Amino acid sequence: MAEFRYLEDVVTLECDQGKCIGCGMCTVVCPHGVFTLQDKKAVISSRNFCMECGACMQNCPTSAITVEAGEGCVRGIINELLGIEGPCC
Repeated sequence: MAEFRYLEDVVTLECDQGKCIGCGMCTVVCPHGVFTLQDKKAVISSRNFCMECGACMQNCPTSAITVEAGEGCVRGIINELLGIEGPCC
């Protein structure tokens, strides 16, 4: 699974360091190991491995993580069909 990647730099994943309490739940539930803990805070260490499943956001007790679950590659395809410039798979 280490070689699996979605489109480069299109992931909607965000982590608000100010809200993060360092519980590590995101590191447990993420199927692609996108998060690591550094200085007792969650850090997005492998952004392009995110498949936007939303597990991290749903399990974050402080709502520090946001992601538009399920868009990823679909967004690229729709944008191409609408004539919007950008990468598409």
